[in-house]
Amino acid sequence: MIIWPVFVAALSMLLLTALCLFWPRKTVQKAQQTVAQQFEERLQLLALARDSGELAEQDFDSAAAELKSQFLQQHAANNLHGNSSWRLPAVLLLVVAALVGVIYSVSGHYKQLQEWQLAQQNLKQYGERALLNQGQPLSEQEVERFALALRTRLANEGDDAVAWMLLGRIRLSQGAVEQAVAAFERALLLTPERTPLLLSYAQAQILLADDNSLARAGRAVARVLSKEPQNSDALSMMALIAYEKGDFKEATTAWQLLLKQLPQDDPRYEAVQQRLQELNADVQVAGRHITVQLYVAPELKQANPDASLFLFARATQGAALPLAVQRIPLPEGNIELELTEQMAMQPGWSLANADQIEVVARMSLSGTVEQRPGDIQAVSDVLSFTQPGLTISLTLEP
Repeated sequence: MIIWPVFVAALSMLLLTALCLFWPRKTVQKAQQTVAQQFEERLQLLALARDSGELAEQDFDSAAAELKSQFLQQHAANNLHGNSSWRLPAVLLLVVAALVGVIYSVSGHYKQLQEWQLAQQNLKQYGERALLNQGQPLSEQEVERFALALRTRLANEGDDAVAWMLLGRIRLSQGAVEQAVAAFERALLLTPERTPLLLSYAQAQILLADDNSLARAGRAVARVLSKEPQNSDALSMMALIAYEKGDFKEATTAWQLLLKQLPQDDPRYEAVQQRLQELNADVQVAGRHITVQLYVAPELKQANPDASLFLFARATQGAALPLAVQRIPLPEGNIELELTEQMAMQPGWSLANADQIEVVARMSLSGTVEQRPGDIQAVSDVLSFTQPGLTISLTLEP
């Protein structure tokens, strides 16, 4: 464990502190007299004074007793001082150890070390979950660990295009756009023609939104389209870049090309239509399509608020299965709807497979396309596809 050297270093510092605190207490001045020697010397002086007649015997006994009492008190005080001389350094040592522990627990980096170790151990698992969608999606904390493990791998093993690209995508998802761009640029130095990398790089540059960034994004997308002219992601980005630069004509062209490629159940289809409508551009629909201008009587809606509207086209000859169908809650008043080849109920049987058709607008009380008692419908005349697009009007009323 990488945290062990930290513990060893901390223990070494505590031992050094203990040595500094206790070492001075072990030096003793040998030249000074001890308390016992002082007592003996003073007692001899008292005896000399008694022997010379300067001190009476009674006074000698009293002075000797007093001197002995003083000696005993001083001896006890010295013993107490000697026993407690180690306590102050010990208390100081404990205080230092406690302060070190508290400070390190608050501002130390042991948690970061643990996170780093966990990231290294789970790098493969994070990669499988992020790239292969195996298991649960990565949490925010796991994403950050994944980035940490990738940075460590790049530092230890040198440049790796995939690692740089993954790191860039992580930073992009976290909103660190400039870091994402830097990572993508490192990856592009190693693999300049990788399509997913070019598109990710372009996406990051678009988010920066300044003129130079948009120009770099445009060059990256152009490299993709030069190899893959039908790449829908590249077309979408090219349209967005042109829109951000104010080139609405180029944006319209790109979005119209994209709309022809997208199936109508694609989440981007409606968004592209809205963009084109904002630019007052014709929404070009691929293949045959029928525009239906429908009027639903308000009293029909008021009497059947939970009813559904089925709008469908069927062939006048052949299978009865609708060629195209659209279901919405029963509207009220005027509404414009569209039937296209992409709205087929069965592959191989769409508006492209019948030249003569009729269009039916049916109010369904049961919610099924089959006609039931109480359902009301309006049927068009027989229509012929002399051109890809047809426009008709229908009225649905009691």
